[in-house]
Amino acid sequence: MSVAENIREVEAKIAAAAEKSGRKAEDVLLLAVSKTKPVELIGEAVKAGCVSLGENKVQEIMEKYEPMMEYAPAGDRIHWHLIGHLQTNKVKYIIDKVDMIHSVESLKLAEEIEKRAAQKDVVMDILIEVNMADEESKFGVKPEDAEALLREISKMEHIRVRGLMTVAPFVENQEENREVFRQMRELLVDMNGKKIDNIKMDTLSMGMTGDYEVAIEEGATIVRVGTGIFGERYYPNKG
Repeated sequence: MSVAENIREVEAKIAAAAEKSGRKAEDVLLLAVSKTKPVELIGEAVKAGCVSLGENKVQEIMEKYEPMMEYAPAGDRIHWHLIGHLQTNKVKYIIDKVDMIHSVESLKLAEEIEKRAAQKDVVMDILIEVNMADEESKFGVKPEDAEALLREISKMEHIRVRGLMTVAPFVENQEENREVFRQMRELLVDMNGKKIDNIKMDTLSMGMTGDYEVAIEEGATIVRVGTGIFGERYYPNKG
């Protein structure tokens, strides 16, 4: 199937899962994960109405930022999200290019974002990355440490914490991740219940190609879909 057909199929599944959770399809943002994909292929997704793109690496955003502008629909623009691990020395390159940073998991990184955002006179929307499944190979703050980090970031004038993000384990059956997503939703509710100054979170970024339907049923407001839209990853240097 074409990229446009894949998007229609994903959108239909999003709508069905949203309905199960008592919501509408519009309540869930489909983030097309464009990592490793060539500009022309990503352009097909944008033409099909998917103007929010997720990238894992700063370098890929930098390389694609200008070329992708020509695909932006009239009256709109490409909305870039940094969803991968972000090193502090790379913040300065994307602070005025991305709509949201999904992967904030340390005070050090938040302080750098605050510094660079202040320099550009912008307020950066961020998500706190939580390692809910406690996987050694994954980044993210431990659930029990989320409150302390939120309290420190709440003092920063150029950061707006919009919610939480997690990368769930890779599973064959998406039902296996339901509990992870449920715990994420509960953590969001719990943190909002703390009434921390300047913290009012409404965003849960969770669920990927293999499990986004269950993630939506458990409250996801952003799903990150790459393979389900573009097919397998594209590595230009491999035969």
